[in-house]
Amino acid sequence: MTDAVTRTNRKSSAGEQRLTMQDIARLANVSTPTVSRVLNDSPLVTGETRERVLEVARQHGYAVNRNAQKLRQARTNTIAVMLDFGSHRHGAIGDPFVFELLAGVSEALSIRNQELLLSPPGLEDARSFADFFQARGADGFIVLGQGTRHAMLRAVSRTNVPLVVWGAVSPDAGYCAIGSDNVAGGRLAGEHFLARGRKRWLFIGDTRHEELRLRSEGLRLAAKDQPDVSIDLLAIASMAFTATAETVTDYLRDAPPPDAVFAFSDTAAMAAIGAFKARGLVAPRDFSLVGYNNIPPAAHFSPALTTIEQKTDVAGALLVEKLMQLIDGGRSRSVMLPTRIVVRET
Repeated sequence: MTDAVTRTNRKSSAGEQRLTMQDIARLANVSTPTVSRVLNDSPLVTGETRERVLEVARQHGYAVNRNAQKLRQARTNTIAVMLDFGSHRHGAIGDPFVFELLAGVSEALSIRNQELLLSPPGLEDARSFADFFQARGADGFIVLGQGTRHAMLRAVSRTNVPLVVWGAVSPDAGYCAIGSDNVAGGRLAGEHFLARGRKRWLFIGDTRHEELRLRSEGLRLAAKDQPDVSIDLLAIASMAFTATAETVTDYLRDAPPPDAVFAFSDTAAMAAIGAFKARGLVAPRDFSLVGYNNIPPAAHFSPALTTIEQKTDVAGALLVEKLMQLIDGGRSRSVMLPTRIVVRET
């Protein structure tokens, strides 16, 4: 344990020798292994003994060196959380939904005394994930958003690296995924449009993303017995707000405006509303609109957004729970969370 402890550079005016761990044990009237247990936060030490040892250690400038400690332990107690930078132009992630997920994961890891390592660089393929894991950079990985990386994530799962993903839930994915019922979400949006007599629907989103493809599929299922309903697809190259607004603006310049819009997220819905407004079209007078995620600003936007709500309140805890099961050598099943439509002004 000696190399798992650092001393401050503090020197006494009398030039006295810095104490060793054995000295700390003698002053605290405990054994050297007990000092080691205290500094490793072992539950085998009583609270009174822990406080006595820590007080002596503090008086003499000792502090636990976490990096050295990790090298001596079987686990690092660190979880790498990966964001989907590739789906956002220049890596600019601004969607509040992503940070709601991240906050939930962070809280769940904190409860378990796990450290969070956010998106370490260079993890672009299965080999780099495996190398990072074997080098003890992290005990496992939580990926927030599959994006277009489904094949890569499937390959990572075959390396036996502990991995849990927020995204589309598929029985043949090969990895544990937590996500909402995207097909049901799309169907709810379509039923909302049918109830308002809308006929020309537009889905905004990149269907190369499995989550978005399933939402589009649900929308089409809602209209399958409606021959007078048409559905157009507007692919978005980047999930960033500005890119979405620009793409919708270009679309409206070249095509007849739809009377119903289903956007892949609430931020995309807000961007679409701005583009429609620039053309003199407002919701709900000229078109109905449904977003996705039910982020807090959706209720306060003008007009307030009708949206599909995901269960983000339990997502973070579930992601961490499933990953820890894998790290402990168990098996984790994917979980599909329910969705519901929150009807507001649009």
